[in-house]
Amino acid sequence: MLDTLHDPAVRDLTWLLLSADLLRAQPPAGELATPFVTSEELAATLEFLRALDAAPEPLQRDLAATRITRLGRYAERLLGWFLQHGPAARLVAAGVPLRRAGVTLGECDFLLSTQEGARLHWELAVKCYLHAGQVDAEHAAHRSAAGSARLSDYVGPNLKDRFDLKLAHLLGHQLPLSARDELASAGYPGSWTPQMFVKGWLFYRRDEVPRDPAELNPGHSRGWWVTHSEWPQFAPTRGPHWRVLPRLEWLAPRRHLAGERAAAHALFVDATTLAVHTSQQPTPTMVAAFSEDSAGNLLEQSRGFIVPDDWPQRAREYAGQ
Repeated sequence: MLDTLHDPAVRDLTWLLLSADLLRAQPPAGELATPFVTSEELAATLEFLRALDAAPEPLQRDLAATRITRLGRYAERLLGWFLQHGPAARLVAAGVPLRRAGVTLGECDFLLSTQEGARLHWELAVKCYLHAGQVDAEHAAHRSAAGSARLSDYVGPNLKDRFDLKLAHLLGHQLPLSARDELASAGYPGSWTPQMFVKGWLFYRRDEVPRDPAELNPGHSRGWWVTHSEWPQFAPTRGPHWRVLPRLEWLAPRRHLAGERAAAHALFVDATTLAVHTSQQPTPTMVAAFSEDSAGNLLEQSRGFIVPDDWPQRAREYAGQ
């Protein structure tokens, strides 16, 4: 589907709706959200997205109405717009704060109703985590004896977020919000079924893949990470065209059509230049490799992080290893 679409925001929305969940269902509390329940809704959604790609101005105007700097907020605006205008479930409310005695208890991301009459509460999260665990033979043998890798091994690039902590917060705090009396007091009485909508990418050192933790969906989107010192040996295996991906381009794989090459030319560098650009960065930098097709389009082939040489040790310490 993505290969047929051109507008970046429509591609990001399509990726958000159609990409694999990062997590399996986590019963009893962690039910997965499903943007379309029936094959008819899926077919109508695909047709809706194709038409939107041909005339994306309504979505573009909505996104331009406020300055968006955070990836999570960008994803919220995309999903909220689809629930307002798309052919499947219909938005009831978004960003509903729950308060008691003047204290904010939390916020329900989305309340919606399906065409079948179900009333759903969705909590949206878009995450990019790097696997910080070691996967050498000795470590892998230890892990296989002890079970799957730990969810705590998946850490945010800035080491301020960890997948096990995020899941615990989802299950223990965010999803139960719609069962609280304060939601009725906010004007949304009745029973709501909580579901989690967790998308994103998981990145593995030099493409090494450990055993998935039981919580993960094995079909999740994957990338790689390497240290600055590993980069010169790693980069030539990926492709000649490179660019840094700003945070708001962390959803769908990127593409630049031949007609856009002149405008995008300054974004692309070779691997050596990219190494110089990122060598002084104190935090990991997401980059993508592109190849050129026969029509002159540049298409993303893979993505990953270049991390400082001291980052792996700090990441393992943050993961509790």
